[in-house]
Amino acid sequence: MKAPVSMAAALAVVTAAALVAGCSSSGGGSGSAGPGAASGPVTLDFWGWAPGYEQSVALFNKTHPDIQVTFDKTASGSKGGYTKMLTAAKAGNAPCLAQVGYETLPSFAAAGALTDVSKETAGAKGQFADWTWNQVTVDGHTYGVPVDTAPMALMYRKDLFAKYGIDKPPATWAEYAADAAKVNAADPTVHLGNFGNDAYTYAGLAWQAGAAWFGTAGDQWHVTLDSDANRKVAGFWQDLLDRKLLTTDPSNDASQFTGMANGKILSDVNAVWDAPIIASSVKDGAGQWAVAPMPVWDAAAPVYGNDGGSATAVLKGCAHAKEAAEFAAWMSTDADSVANLIKVTGIYPAATSGLANPALAQPDPFYGGQVVYDVFKAETAHIATSWQWGPTMTQTSTDLGDGLGKAGSGGTTLPNVLADVQGRTVAGLKQQGLAVAG
Repeated sequence: MKAPVSMAAALAVVTAAALVAGCSSSGGGSGSAGPGAASGPVTLDFWGWAPGYEQSVALFNKTHPDIQVTFDKTASGSKGGYTKMLTAAKAGNAPCLAQVGYETLPSFAAAGALTDVSKETAGAKGQFADWTWNQVTVDGHTYGVPVDTAPMALMYRKDLFAKYGIDKPPATWAEYAADAAKVNAADPTVHLGNFGNDAYTYAGLAWQAGAAWFGTAGDQWHVTLDSDANRKVAGFWQDLLDRKLLTTDPSNDASQFTGMANGKILSDVNAVWDAPIIASSVKDGAGQWAVAPMPVWDAAAPVYGNDGGSATAVLKGCAHAKEAAEFAAWMSTDADSVANLIKVTGIYPAATSGLANPALAQPDPFYGGQVVYDVFKAETAHIATSWQWGPTMTQTSTDLGDGLGKAGSGGTTLPNVLADVQGRTVAGLKQQGLAVAG
């Protein structure tokens, strides 16, 4: 979320060197020659990893002969893509455009790896909800255009729920725990779900519960990963782990999808983009899967979580910021582009116009002909928009992911993980010269 003006000086001291230390340089470049080029279209390089982005780029290129974009597929951000981008920005050969998750954009900004395109994107701002525009704005400076949000839901096997006596998908976390016990009692080799090691999926669970991780007051950061609200979330999942009611495969690992395919893992609580991943990874279950709202803490006052969302960011040194901003806004708002991203990438659009895109109303054969986006659409009004990411999420997410994996294997507990990550995060902020309360 947007940082207060008073945090500007503090954010600035998170250096690019700290974020890219130990990484080798890689090629990139922003495309065509500078403003003095004699002729020909402006060419822009675009780095990212999401499926479907290539198709949107191709659509743009067909209708914009004066601006041509080349999409270069990288590893996902957490698996090396961000390191490559930051290294290129430091070396002065970054592409103009990059796919950057909302959670990481503040770190990029603090590293000086982005170009301020507030002026170039001003005309697009009104096409997005304020909270999504805040995701690409740090200390009053806008660095890109939002692409999507990521409401969470429960993807589950209808036939196997019925087989184990679950008449309807759990509406609350209490029902989820009871169903997990029922399934495992019937067959100890079968589990309701999987507890993985993805820090951002876990962030969505915390987000839902109002368990903030970061906040600011004056010139100080507040780190609250170890708060009572966070311990409530951790305690719930630790109880299920203690009773061995969940599998603990790494998130999105082949072993998790194998368990889903052979009927040993019956559901997954995850973001909207997980629906097409399951469809492509568990093909034998076509027609038997369905999507239901994410279980909530209080059925009388439902609140849901958000797990992800990306921006098309303009990186440092882009010689054609105007054209880069034009493409970024187009990709997120053009009806054909948005339809492509819905179908192939599995996004839930950030642009308000995208919420009326016909692609959201299409029945999904894998999910038994269900219009799955109806579930996500109904949830969005009940997702809190005050969540704030910290300036060192690269470190925090790595530490948390490691801890989640250890908790899943029984090497520690989730409450201990939170306490450890809290301490490491505070130390990391202080090491960067940031003021931290407490």
